[in-house]
Amino acid sequence: MLKRWFLAMVARKRLMLLVTFCFVSLLYFLTCTQHRNQNHQTLFNGPEDGMKYQALLEEHDELYHHYTTSLAKQIFQLKKALRERRRQLQQSLEQTTPLEMEELGRKSNLELEMFLQRQLYRAEIHLGTNLPNEYAVVPFESFTLQRVYQLETGLTQHPVQRALRQDLGGVLETALHILNGPRDRDDPQYRRIYSPQDFLEGLFRTERDKGTLYNLAFRDNTSLDFRRLVFFRPFAPLMKVKEEVIDTSKILINIIVPLAKEVDIFRQFMHNFRWAFTENLIPNLEIYNEQEENLHLTVVFFGTEKLGEVRRIIDSTARTMRHKNFTLIHLNEQFSRGRGLNVGARAWKKCNVLLFFCDVDVHFTTEFLYSCRMNAKPGKRVFYPIPFNQSIPDVIHGGRIKPPIENQLVINKSTGFWQDSGFGMTCQYRSDFINIGGFDLSIKTQGREDLHLYRKYLHSNLMVVRAPSRALLYKWHKKLYR
Repeated sequence: MLKRWFLAMVARKRLMLLVTFCFVSLLYFLTCTQHRNQNHQTLFNGPEDGMKYQALLEEHDELYHHYTTSLAKQIFQLKKALRERRRQLQQSLEQTTPLEMEELGRKSNLELEMFLQRQLYRAEIHLGTNLPNEYAVVPFESFTLQRVYQLETGLTQHPVQRALRQDLGGVLETALHILNGPRDRDDPQYRRIYSPQDFLEGLFRTERDKGTLYNLAFRDNTSLDFRRLVFFRPFAPLMKVKEEVIDTSKILINIIVPLAKEVDIFRQFMHNFRWAFTENLIPNLEIYNEQEENLHLTVVFFGTEKLGEVRRIIDSTARTMRHKNFTLIHLNEQFSRGRGLNVGARAWKKCNVLLFFCDVDVHFTTEFLYSCRMNAKPGKRVFYPIPFNQSIPDVIHGGRIKPPIENQLVINKSTGFWQDSGFGMTCQYRSDFINIGGFDLSIKTQGREDLHLYRKYLHSNLMVVRAPSRALLYKWHKKLYR
């Protein structure tokens, strides 16, 4: 009995499940039919929108077709006008007389000459140009027969380029051709033959809107006479601008060095000072005496500590060199570089001397003094050389014994870099220094007074010659890097 009841219940549940499944299937079928009808309706509206889009494309295509047709007509008309203009020009040239052709040539040459004169005037050759700040200055680069000393090192980071550029070689060849050209028999240079070995150094710079300026110096009859040639290439053939003879034996330099307590560094400075002239000039006593008479050293010492030792060093150097052109100025006050240089410059009363503002940790050679004399001119030019800053000697020489200072003037990327951010080293005449107003002594930040003076020259009509100097070295010492 119980078994039959259980079988009846199972059969009844199966029937109910079957009915439920049929009902769900019917609902799903009705829902899918409704979505199919909606999709059909959507697809039914698609072709109408496609026809509208096709019509819009055809309209734009027609507009662009008319536009290109109009441009083609304009090009055709311009070509036709150009052919007509060429025909008229050809007829005009055939009918022009030789006199008229000569007049046209003179007019063309006059226009070219006026253009070159404008470029010369803008190229800052004879007078300086008012510049807003130090960032607007285009510095020169220097070169010799073997090397180019460059500020823009590029990816190589080399401060010197060993290969001479082709344009520099061409300028040097042109200069020698001019110097060795035919001269008047009465000219004292008539029998003088110049060679590449007479070339001392050259400066050049390129300004993108003007051209390239070249300044070349050659040794003349003696070691103290130089012939200076200036060339300009205004995006045209090279042209000679100026030629002059500079007798450096008649130009007195007053080297002014402010000093305070650095007696050991000052002793090394005096040793280098003595070497630069004794070793280089003693073989020719006449030149040595001329150079000795036209060089003066002024030391401005601050404070009283070690004053006696500084005086003894100066006296000893004077006896060794038999050189009397030394001056020691004592200021019993706190050290100020601008104050010391200002006092040293104004203390000179004899003549319009060429001032060289120098630091005690700087090494220079006689070649630098030649450059100082040639690149500065009263009322015309001031010279702001860029010294080479020596790296740490222990790093350069790897712990080995350091060579003498005269053998340390090696310029490459492992020995140092160009100190183009400093403006303390400068050669300028005393008259220009006084007229410009000298240093602003109200500035207390060290180094700012140098920049302020440099900017005053940039704002004047004096030409500022800014170039790297291979003969000027900033020696490394610990005090600078504390």
